[in-house]
Amino acid sequence: MDLSEKATRYALLPLRLFLGVTFIYAGLDKLTDSHYLAGLSDPTSFASMTTGVKAGSPIGPLLDLALKAPTGFALAIAIGELAVGLGALFGLLGRIAAFGGVLLNLSFWLTVSWQVHPYYLGNDLIYLMAWVPLVLAGTPYLSLDGWLASRRRHAAGAHSLRSGSSSSSPSESRSVERSS
Repeated sequence: MDLSEKATRYALLPLRLFLGVTFIYAGLDKLTDSHYLAGLSDPTSFASMTTGVKAGSPIGPLLDLALKAPTGFALAIAIGELAVGLGALFGLLGRIAAFGGVLLNLSFWLTVSWQVHPYYLGNDLIYLMAWVPLVLAGTPYLSLDGWLASRRRHAAGAHSLRSGSSSSSPSESRSVERSS
C-alpha cells in the first residue's frame, strides 16, 4: 500500500480522535462539575442554562420536557457525551456513536448556539458537521469495529473451509480477500 492509499485510509482518524477525546472530556467535565447538576438557583446549572435559552430556541417547547426533570436530562447529556466519545475514540459501534454525536450537537445548536450571530461563531454546528463523515464512513480502521469485522471474516473463512465451500482456485481465493 503506497503513501496515498494509507493517507486516504486513515484520513478520518485525526477527526475521530479529536471528537472522541473532546466528547469524553465534555461528559466527564459535566459529571464532575457540582454546578452543572445544581438547580435553578445556580446560574451555571443545566436547569438555568436551559431556562435561559428556551425563549430564543426553535425547539423551546421541547425544552419544557427537559425542565420537568432537569437532573435526569443533564445526566443523560453527560453520559451521552461520554458514550459517544468512547465509541468514537475506540471505534466501537462507530456509526452509532457518530449519529449520537450528530443528535447531541443538533440539540446544542438548536438551543445554546441558536442565538449566536453570525452562525459560524457558534461551535455546535461545526461539531455537528464534523460527525457526519464518521456517520457515513464508520470506524473501520484502527478500531474495535475493524478488529471485530476481521474476526468475523476469519471465522466465516474457517467455517467455509470446514464445510468444503471454499473457492475452487487459489487465485479466486485471493481475489475474494482483496475485495473484502
